[in-house]
Amino acid sequence: MDIDLDSMSLKELKSLQAQVAKAISSYEDRRKRDALAELEEKARELGFSLSELTGAAATKRRAAAQPKYANPENPSDTWSGRGRKPRWFDAAIKAGKPAESMAI
Repeated sequence: MDIDLDSMSLKELKSLQAQVAKAISSYEDRRKRDALAELEEKARELGFSLSELTGAAATKRRAAAQPKYANPENPSDTWSGRGRKPRWFDAAIKAGKPAESMAI
């Protein structure tokens, strides 16, 4: 693969640089995933999990919260009751609507 860098414009060189950086990052990520899979397989063969051997706690993913409230004006706009209250919910409460009236 011969690339004549001297004949390329600055825009082409910067594009090439971005492509190379992305390829390097992708390559490193693949290598890390392969190494991790290999280590997990070896640990499994020995009757352990990798987290047991390294002392790292297994990460637990939190399940997405189910929606509890729906916007009366747009039912596809929902809120689970967790986190910051959406504007439509606050506006409805300030207008005197009870939260139960917006419950799903």
